[in-house]
Amino acid sequence: MAAHFGRLRKGAASTAVAAAAVAALSASQAPGVATEDLGRQASGAQPSADASAAAGGGEGGATGNSPYFTDLPPLKSPNPSPSPTIGTPVSVGEAEAGIPATVLDAYKRAETSLRASKPECNLPWQLLAAIGKVESGQARGGRVDANGTTFSPILGPKLDGNGFALIADTDNGAYDGDSAYDRAVGPMQFIPSTWAWAGRDGNGDGKKDPNNVYDAALAAGHYLCRAGRDLSVQAQMNAAILGYNNSTAYLDTVLSWLEYYRKGTHEVPDGTGDLPSHSSGDSTAGADPSPSTNATPDPKPSTPKPGSGGSTGPGPTTPGSPSTSPPATPSTPPTPTETVDHLEDAGSGKLTATAGQTFGSKVAVRTETKAGKAVAKVRVRFLIVGDTDTTFTGGESVATLVTDSKGAATAPALVAGEKAGGFTVRATVVGRTLGGLDYAATVTPRQADTLTRTGDTELTCVPGGEFADQVRLKATYKGAVAGKVAATATLVKSADDATENDKGPYFKDADGKTVRTLTDLTTDADGALVLPKLYADDTAGTFLLRVTTTGGATLTVELKVAPAATDTPSSDPATPSSSPAAP
Repeated sequence: MAAHFGRLRKGAASTAVAAAAVAALSASQAPGVATEDLGRQASGAQPSADASAAAGGGEGGATGNSPYFTDLPPLKSPNPSPSPTIGTPVSVGEAEAGIPATVLDAYKRAETSLRASKPECNLPWQLLAAIGKVESGQARGGRVDANGTTFSPILGPKLDGNGFALIADTDNGAYDGDSAYDRAVGPMQFIPSTWAWAGRDGNGDGKKDPNNVYDAALAAGHYLCRAGRDLSVQAQMNAAILGYNNSTAYLDTVLSWLEYYRKGTHEVPDGTGDLPSHSSGDSTAGADPSPSTNATPDPKPSTPKPGSGGSTGPGPTTPGSPSTSPPATPSTPPTPTETVDHLEDAGSGKLTATAGQTFGSKVAVRTETKAGKAVAKVRVRFLIVGDTDTTFTGGESVATLVTDSKGAATAPALVAGEKAGGFTVRATVVGRTLGGLDYAATVTPRQADTLTRTGDTELTCVPGGEFADQVRLKATYKGAVAGKVAATATLVKSADDATENDKGPYFKDADGKTVRTLTDLTTDADGALVLPKLYADDTAGTFLLRVTTTGGATLTVELKVAPAATDTPSSDPATPSSSPAAP
């Protein structure tokens, strides 16, 4: 493959961005290989700890700060006209602006989903396209099947600490095929430990597959929209991108493609997308030795080492001359994270709440050394695990915090959803394989302790007829309206026998069949409950309707079925008396 060197273009902030001359990628893989290894090495950029903390990036964000493609958009703006006919030559700008059909559909579908679930985020699909471009070259030019799954997994290099992050295996090789170290996976390059909580099902097949562009695009959208971000605000968009991969160069590259795609794109057939040529990890080894007028020399001179006599480099070695031993490299002190031995509880309260309410207690933990000393500036992840719709404040199921000077980190408040039951909040140290702490949490159903009937009209009906008035109720709890409380209505045999009656009044189901017990009833936001219309069979008498709610509220309503009253005949004074007339 011929080397394509970086181009000079104007960025989103109208500042010139120069792309350094980099070497071409190594030779393409032979056909039939099981995976597509991006072959990218680590960027030389040093992540900012402050930026990472602000972005909540965890182990270097979604990608573990894996390498990325550095190709920049062309100077020429893309042509927003319809896609050219297949086989017709297109300009460089048109080729770069083409996005494979299925990949483009995945980005747009993710934007639509986020517009509905998190409208305040204002996620543009072009941002997903920009990230997809630098992470995988739009799924390697759109090499996906009709369902959006890549024909073979797209894998980043092993995160074994050799030039980039050290992330030991977290998925037993389930996603990346590596049981020793994690690797970024799929079109949006998620590391397995991030995918475990950020993964989404974007194509509705019931699976969360990082190798599926629909799943990956939706997951990326939710990842970018965390913490209540508004991506229409540039500072918040920048923080979101840095949270994905904590590198200023990465941010500049993504913003360049975002600006480019916003000026126009077009759809191209799957598998025909333009492929990037350069990676943030390309080295000069193996590069095309031919000089290029487009190449930009490295402006940074070598820095002389202490005691080297001011030499800017080792220089040639004269045969027979004594060699100079390099100075000993001092050992690198461990990072705060590496000193953590375990997590301790830091005063977490009992985690219980009623559906729809905020939990009164929070999960708090402390990172400690083996000797029990607190460790500051360590990232702790809090993850909600289980079948629940409870979230942290902000609507997310995960939160990453940095421990304070006392080694403590407190999770955001939990907000109970409508699903009652138990779940777990798990605290773990980001970047370490240590046992975490699990906290049991419970959501109890909404409750009512009082039910009253609104209206005092007598509920009556003739045999075989229907009741003119519906039963209307009001539920309260400790004097306040009890909204969204579950209720059950049953026509019972008697005040002492709560079994369902087999005669008398009844409801009708959707098919018009007789029903004498109604479940899945719920009061509205104002605590009101209106029961469906009641009907009567041919049995006359007084009957009872009993309504109960979660929380113990009970109300029994009397129903009467009787024939219609008939008028008694009266004497007509004009009618002759049957008595004989007096003589």
